[in-house]
Amino acid sequence: MNAGTPVRASRGIKPYILHLRPAEWPVMAAHTSVGLLLATGLHAPDPIAWLGVGVWVLLLNGGTLALNSAFDRDEGDIAFLRRPPPPPKFLALFSVILMASGLGLTWWLGPAYRTVYVVCMAMSVAYSVPPLRLKAVAGADWAINMFGFGVLTPYAGWAASGRPLAATLIPVLWSFLPLFAALYPLTQLYQIDEDRARGDRTLAVRLGVRTSVTVAIFCTALAFGMLAMAGWRSHWLDHAPIRWSVLGIAAVAWATVLAPWSRNARVWSSQEHQRAMYHALAAWALTDVAVLLAWAA
Repeated sequence: MNAGTPVRASRGIKPYILHLRPAEWPVMAAHTSVGLLLATGLHAPDPIAWLGVGVWVLLLNGGTLALNSAFDRDEGDIAFLRRPPPPPKFLALFSVILMASGLGLTWWLGPAYRTVYVVCMAMSVAYSVPPLRLKAVAGADWAINMFGFGVLTPYAGWAASGRPLAATLIPVLWSFLPLFAALYPLTQLYQIDEDRARGDRTLAVRLGVRTSVTVAIFCTALAFGMLAMAGWRSHWLDHAPIRWSVLGIAAVAWATVLAPWSRNARVWSSQEHQRAMYHALAAWALTDVAVLLAWAA
């Protein structure tokens, strides 16, 4: 968006719904459900637990994305929303109402879930809303996303189950921190020009394209190293070649995405970076499935 260019607000309910980015809901639901299904095993948990997943995905995460859109006012494509409509006049208020409604529902879901919800809601506001607007501060934007999306989202799924956190699975949840540390800069590469024009000093802007991909490769290797250590602590060396295999398939998926990205980082167009981002999201989803098959099946 060019500085000083007026943007006419959208009307009707549809723009509000679009800025919740429904296309992202299955991804977030899957990642939240990883924690829930690690706690309960691969069978249907009770309806209250699934309510926790829905509250996290639709109200907290949807509200977070809408709040971000309200202050970013992007005109170009954003993650999970191509050609976004201009933000409606009351989008920020709408997003806060959604997140506050979710907070009210946490009283059905127990103190652990409520605590992590409050923490992530506070991070969402700090991330998007001036004067803090930590998404424009390189490093702070990274930390909020790796903790909020990476670790606390699957933990919220676990907390929704009402079960105590199993010590052997704590390293599995923590492994998602470096994995999202890898994914986050990759989601910003196709928006670097727009972020620079807006004056946002995001992590990808500060690092540059090639270094961002190098950091992603390092963090991905760290994440799979942590998963391998968790497998060793779970005594897989004795009797679980299939469990190692599913983790290996997920690691190969990441390598397949990152290797060409590293080779071509400096020459790819914004559209190519955007396409590669969705491939990285697919590798993330495959990792979620691998973790469930390895530890919950």
